[in-house]
Amino acid sequence: MSRYVSYRDFDWVLMGFVLVICALGVVQIHSATEHTKFAESHLYLKQIYWVLAGVGAMFLVSLLNYHALLEKIHWIYIAALVSLISVLLFGQKYLGARRWIKMPGGAHFQPSEWVKLILILAVAKYFADLHERELSWPDFMKAGAIVGFPMLMVLAQPDLGTALTYLPVAVMGLFLGGLRWKQALIVLMIAGLLVPVAWMKVLKPYQKERLTSFMNPDADRQGSGYQVNQSLIAVGSGGIFGSRQGSQTHLAFLPVPQTDFIFAAFAEEHGFVGALVVLLLYFIVLMRLTQNAQTAPDRAGAFLVMGVVAVLSFHILVNVGMVVGFMPVTGIPLPLMSYGGSSVLFMFLALGIVMNVRMRRFVN
Repeated sequence: MSRYVSYRDFDWVLMGFVLVICALGVVQIHSATEHTKFAESHLYLKQIYWVLAGVGAMFLVSLLNYHALLEKIHWIYIAALVSLISVLLFGQKYLGARRWIKMPGGAHFQPSEWVKLILILAVAKYFADLHERELSWPDFMKAGAIVGFPMLMVLAQPDLGTALTYLPVAVMGLFLGGLRWKQALIVLMIAGLLVPVAWMKVLKPYQKERLTSFMNPDADRQGSGYQVNQSLIAVGSGGIFGSRQGSQTHLAFLPVPQTDFIFAAFAEEHGFVGALVVLLLYFIVLMRLTQNAQTAPDRAGAFLVMGVVAVLSFHILVNVGMVVGFMPVTGIPLPLMSYGGSSVLFMFLALGIVMNVRMRRFVN
């Protein structure tokens, strides 16, 4: 911890907008679950506890020197790989997937969420140590391996949604690190050739259904297209100003309205205007984060903040796109609004890293 940092340099404006999004999430979780089987679980109260814990963790992380974290990233990265191996060996299996480790007291820990933060640190450290204006192929391959190993482990759980959230960290790092357009073109061509192989050999049948059902949800309205159809009905029935009745949400037609489809539930109850307000809040948060990256004291700090921007943008794009039928259903939550302790804590820890960088703008 540096004695020269001060909370006067803390981004209180960003903090305010983040808490507004969290508050909207808590209200929507309460509304979406009060008439369902989740009512007795008081999920909205648990979400409040997670947010409070996240805020506390954010302040603690903001006091650490991010350079010290980057110096220890090799050991942190190894610990991340060990945690993912532990999930594959000892994790709790639920609905055919092994993604969680059961902790004392009955809580469940999902290491794959925390690995996103570690990858942001690892990629920032790697590219900060490179001083060339353009990437060589060995540099490109090393960066791919840093993200690729954890990604393959998460795919083995299997958890396609979380694995996909690792990609924007790599893409942002490569883009800012000096990726040449010829390299990008070659990688896209190779990826295009590998897609059929991955489709046949890697993806599970239910994952294939999720990836294809959004293009024609009416083909199997009661099966693979059910979630997309109910989400579209919920969004459409909200109209301009919303419907407090929220029949799709309150009558449990909309699946998991407190997690993956919370934006659909919010749009049904608050309409186009409410949905637009939420998207505007996210836009302001992203712009504020980008501004912090521009004022970062060094290359490593800029890469850290832009890594957070990349992950947050990807989450918002995929979740909202999924809700309105433009993206496949992949189980990616809406940051800060969807219910879930691991997701909330990851986001606040990532924001803590951003604050960490911002508070050291004027520290030599």
